[in-house]
Amino acid sequence: MMNLLISIIAISILALLALAIAMSHSMIYILAVVLPYAAFAIFVCGVIYRIITWGKSPVPFRIPTTCGQEKSLPWIKSSPLESPAGIPGVIGRMALEILLFRSLFRNSDMEIIDGRPVYSSANWLWFFGLLFHGSLLLIILRHLRFFTEPILPGIAGLTAVDGFLELAIPTLYLSDMAFLAAAAFLLARRMVSAPLRYISQVSDYFALLLILAIAATGLWMRHIQPTDLEQVKTLVMGWVTLSPVSPHGLSIVFFLHLFLICVLLAWFPASKLMHAGGVFLSPTRNQANDSRNQRHINPWNGPVPVHTYEEYENEFRDKMKAAGLPVEKE
Repeated sequence: MMNLLISIIAISILALLALAIAMSHSMIYILAVVLPYAAFAIFVCGVIYRIITWGKSPVPFRIPTTCGQEKSLPWIKSSPLESPAGIPGVIGRMALEILLFRSLFRNSDMEIIDGRPVYSSANWLWFFGLLFHGSLLLIILRHLRFFTEPILPGIAGLTAVDGFLELAIPTLYLSDMAFLAAAAFLLARRMVSAPLRYISQVSDYFALLLILAIAATGLWMRHIQPTDLEQVKTLVMGWVTLSPVSPHGLSIVFFLHLFLICVLLAWFPASKLMHAGGVFLSPTRNQANDSRNQRHINPWNGPVPVHTYEEYENEFRDKMKAAGLPVEKE
């Protein structure tokens, strides 16, 4: 649990740093204007750099990960999504993977019972993973109302649907509850499972704790210590229009929330969270499995000096005959 403790300490230090800056009036402009621009620039440049680096990596072979019959003879039924033979199949497979986490749905759990391996479904991970990413997408879309004027079409309707239960005043959104539940499950899973604890690094716990801290401060501002949304809108529109303004009347919790978001943005390109972009460039998923229809030759294979058997026998024929080994030529 040492990695978890280190992550908690790191998040606590960041929170204390944000609070210290927020309580200094002379540093507010840096926290509310300079830091968001810097974090966004690091995020954009970092993501572009990682994508370009991955895109330049040569993949001379067809190495798709498949779990279905490859297309071959006409009378053998193939699996167009599990083992796509062309671009349409690849697109369908990628769409199911990105939108529904199809490979994670097939995840299984194994335990030894009476000396034998017993496999069972592990769809809870698929469910909470899909819930986590889906609710996060809804939360991001809801926050777009702060970045546009007028508000984009559909955002108001999406917000109304998200809060149609009207569980509290102000409205407690379904996506907020789903997001917290999913993030808590993913963190608890790493803490409870001994194999996962063994392989979990500081960065794994740090990512989940940072996201949970951002969610917690956002809910605090909405339900416990409401912040001035008009001032938030003014501040954010200042960023968007490149005419930043110094904020007034915003709570310390808002600046803590903003600081943690900036940390997440700046750290995103260097973290495992970049799987959001890397999944599109994974050669095990984005390639067609057509090795039976087309021969793929490694372009790196240059001329290699070889020593044929005939040359070998000519060189060692006398010694082979002396040792009683058969030779092709006497």
